[in-house]
Amino acid sequence: MSNLPEPIVIPRSDHCVSRKSISSNALKVLYRLNEAGFASYLVGGGVRDLLLERHPKDFDIATDASPEEVKELFRNCRLIGRRFRLAHVVFGREIIEVATFRADHSDGDGGATGESGRIVRDNVFGGSLAEDAVRRDFTVNAMYYNIADFSVVDFYEGRADIENRLLRFIGNASERVVEDPVRALRAVRFAAKLDFAIDDSVREAIDEHRHLLKEIPPARLFEEVLKLLQSGDGQDSFAMLRELDLLQFLFPLTAVRLDAGDGYAHALAELALRNTDKRIREEQPVTPAFIYAVLLWPDVVEHAARHEAAGEASIAALHLAADEIIPTQLSATSLPRRYSVPMREIWALQPRLLKARGKRAASLLSNPRFRAAYDFLCLRNDAGEDLESICKRWEELQESPESQAIIEAARKQSRPAARRRRRRPQADKG
Repeated sequence: MSNLPEPIVIPRSDHCVSRKSISSNALKVLYRLNEAGFASYLVGGGVRDLLLERHPKDFDIATDASPEEVKELFRNCRLIGRRFRLAHVVFGREIIEVATFRADHSDGDGGATGESGRIVRDNVFGGSLAEDAVRRDFTVNAMYYNIADFSVVDFYEGRADIENRLLRFIGNASERVVEDPVRALRAVRFAAKLDFAIDDSVREAIDEHRHLLKEIPPARLFEEVLKLLQSGDGQDSFAMLRELDLLQFLFPLTAVRLDAGDGYAHALAELALRNTDKRIREEQPVTPAFIYAVLLWPDVVEHAARHEAAGEASIAALHLAADEIIPTQLSATSLPRRYSVPMREIWALQPRLLKARGKRAASLLSNPRFRAAYDFLCLRNDAGEDLESICKRWEELQESPESQAIIEAARKQSRPAARRRRRRPQADKG
C-alpha cells in the first residue's frame, strides 16, 4: 500500500506508559514474541488508556507472527474467529488477544469486500506495522507500544487527539463507516467512555450512512448494546445515541416514544441507566434483562391495557403484550432466552406485587425474580407512578426477621448443587 505515513516515534522519556501498569500476563506474551524474533507491540485501547493515565481492562497485542506461529509459542493459546482470525492466550480468567499485522483487505486471498464497500472478511496477514495501523478505526486506537525499546509508535497523531480529547477516524470517515457501520456505535461508546468530542467528519459520516446499521445482524447489535449500556457509561452513551439518531436501530420502539416526547419513558430510561452505571462502579452485578425490561415497558403497558379492556386478566394481558412487543425488538437486536425469560418474569410480577398480602406476599419474597421485580416497581415509582406506599410496604416486609428467613431459604434453594464427581471404575488388576 502506497502513501502510508511515516510514524512519530515517541521515546520512553517522552511518554507516561510504564510496564508497571501493564498486566504481567501481557508482558509475558510481549516478551516471548520478541525473544522468538517477532515484532511485538501493545496496541489499541490499552495504549490509549495508559496515555490517559487510566487502568486498561484489556491488553491487546499486535505482531508479525501468524496465528499459527503464535499458537506454537503458547500452549495456552486458542485460535478464534472467521472474519478476523485471532489468537487468544489464556491465563486463567485473563485473555490476552494477539492479532497478526493485517494488510489491506483487498490484497490477497484472505480479504473480501461486498459490493457496497462493506468488509466481510479481513484475514490478509503479512502487512507492515504501517499497513496494520491504517486498518484500525480511530487515531487514538492506532498507537503501538514497542516492547523492544519501550517507545510509542504513532502514525496518525493519536497522542495529539488524546491531548485535545477528540475522536477522529483514520482516513476517509465516510469510507470507514461504509466498511463497517458498527463503527458509528463504537464512536458513541468511545466518546462516552473517554469524555471526548466527536470530530465533525465523524458526525457527518454517521449522518450519511447510519441507515446501513439496518443490515447488521441483530446478534452483533446485541453485543454492541451490552458494550454501550453495561460498561459504566450507559447514561452518556444513551444520550449520544439519541443525539446522533442511532437509538432507532437498537431500540426502535423506545426511539419512537422518546422522539414523541414521552416523559415517562424518558424518566424510566434515565433512572435505569443511572442506577446501572452506579452498580458497575460499585462492582455489583447487572443484567441486560433489567435494561431491556425498562426500555420496553411503556409499550408493554400500552398493549396490555388494550387486552385488559378486551376482558383479559392483568397477568394474561401482560403475557399477550410481551408476545407482541418482543418480536419487534428482536428484529433490531437479539436477546438470548437467558435474558428474555427473566425480563418477562419481571413484567409478570408487577401486578402481583400490587396485590400481595399475607401468605401470598411471603411466597413472592421467595421468588428468584422478586428483588429485580421490586427494584423495577420502585423505578416505576421514581419515574412518576404513584407507587410509594406499595414500595414502602415491600421494603418493610423484606426487613422483618420472618422475611429474612424466607429470603435466605430461597437463596439456598436457588444455589446449584455441587456436582458429585463420578469415580472411574478401576481397571481389573487380575
